[in-house]
Amino acid sequence: MSTVTHDAAATAAVPPATRTAAGLGFALVSAISFGLSGALARGLLDSGWTPGSVVLVRIALAAVVVAPFGLLALRGRYHLLRRNARTLVLYGLLAVAGAQFCYFSAVQYMQVGPALLIEYTAPAAVVVWLWLRHGQRPGPLTLAGAGLAALGLVLVLDVLSGADVSLPGVLWALAAMVGAASYFIISADTSGGLPPLTLAGGGLVVGALALGLLALVGLLPMSASTDDAVYDGTAVAWWIPLVALGLVTAALSYTTGIAAIRRLGSRVASFVALSEVLAGVAWAWLLLDELPKPVQMLGGVLILLGVVGVKLGERTTVRPEVTPA
Repeated sequence: MSTVTHDAAATAAVPPATRTAAGLGFALVSAISFGLSGALARGLLDSGWTPGSVVLVRIALAAVVVAPFGLLALRGRYHLLRRNARTLVLYGLLAVAGAQFCYFSAVQYMQVGPALLIEYTAPAAVVVWLWLRHGQRPGPLTLAGAGLAALGLVLVLDVLSGADVSLPGVLWALAAMVGAASYFIISADTSGGLPPLTLAGGGLVVGALALGLLALVGLLPMSASTDDAVYDGTAVAWWIPLVALGLVTAALSYTTGIAAIRRLGSRVASFVALSEVLAGVAWAWLLLDELPKPVQMLGGVLILLGVVGVKLGERTTVRPEVTPA
């Protein structure tokens, strides 16, 4: 598929230290802002909004902000939109609309932290995809880092203590995982020549149009409320979290996320983005008073160690020899 990344194209040469540092910086900004979305959405969901209505407003607002900059980034090369139409559609449906709708649906049934953790099994899916589809067999350090991160996810989910887990919530979170994996894989594809802002803006437009169409035909339940959203006992006007969802957790997150992936490659960026889990837990603690347990904090440390292992393992990833056509 031309729309799916050859990760080797993004990381074939060892990037300069400044490029890597910039990529890590963009990735952390994206993760922290993405992590805020679940806590903000919970306040709206509790006040009468449906996941579909929250996601539609969030994505539409972000599209209005980012799309003009995406068009400017083309510098008149509008043929790139036609050539990359399939990429934009897949990105908008899977990485934007699908991932966010399924995640907010999961948040209806379970806490923000566990929902994020299930969604962020996506990095393992990215590694498996690159191995099966492109023959990029992960090295020992990558596998060790992935295993350590997976153990950290288990601890943060707190399943070992026998905590109740909502089956509908888990299924929605797994569906969000598919969207998240698509986000990392498609974002790393530079073969089509789309600037990062154009990919972000186009994907947001496609996602908003798709959700709007589903709402118009009645397939996507839509309801909204002007009641105040409540965060840790404090009521705020309903439009404040909506604006923050659109500008901070969508417009800022997607643009910085794509910029990070273009610099780091999909595998490394997907594991660095696990810090979104820590950010999500922290935001849920601050805004919803969902306090993480000590074992969950230990899991967060293991996740970060796993990210380091994957980063180091990038140097030993076994890539297949390319035979000239």
